[in-house]
Amino acid sequence: MSVPVGARRRTLIVNADDFGRSAGVNRGIAFAHEKGIVTSASLMVRRPAAVEAAEYARSHPRLSVGLHADLGEWVFRNGAWEVVEEPPDDVGDELSRQLDRFSELVGCLPTHLDSHQHVHQREPEAAVISALAGELGLPLRGRNAHISYCGDFYGQTGKSEPMHEAISVESLLNLLTALPAGITELGCHPGVGTDDDLPYGVERSIEVAALCDRRVRAFIDEREISLRSFTDFDNGRCGAGW
Repeated sequence: MSVPVGARRRTLIVNADDFGRSAGVNRGIAFAHEKGIVTSASLMVRRPAAVEAAEYARSHPRLSVGLHADLGEWVFRNGAWEVVEEPPDDVGDELSRQLDRFSELVGCLPTHLDSHQHVHQREPEAAVISALAGELGLPLRGRNAHISYCGDFYGQTGKSEPMHEAISVESLLNLLTALPAGITELGCHPGVGTDDDLPYGVERSIEVAALCDRRVRAFIDEREISLRSFTDFDNGRCGAGW
């Protein structure tokens, strides 16, 4: 993929994970896109609200939409991580099915690739997803030479304990202050009405509040941070461009 001129300054992509996981997650992402700083989302094509998410994406082309590869899920219980959804036996076959489903739902290929609970950072998933990203010419989270990833805007510890100070307006402003030159993807997980539905639940509405806070947008404007999406890159896929 070619890198735009904006890569020479501080350029920010704000990507919301779990698009399609639930109606509440979809509402939070939509609100944070329209009223806040979310510019991109990653779609879980196997989840109950995927069709609704895709319909929103098709009517809002400035929201870049990638594939959030769904290859298992774990929750922290009784002092240990437990499997709640088993990983597939054949990662390549499952990725192909999810990519086909993405194209069917959204009408084009994804603008980027990442994965639920960052499973693409370990083997054998890493090799398979990296190969797919290379084949399609798409950026893969944390594995692209031109786009760094920041996952610090997250409201729980590694043991799923609340850490809400990390998703406050002040914390978000601190992250923006420390933003390096070049292109950074900032991960987030907005949602509305998800308090009792998901393991990462009440934190999602706290994120929405921070992402939509006027002080954050004003800070981005004042510091001349370029707020972009993955569609702003010439990767040969669908999108509105610069």
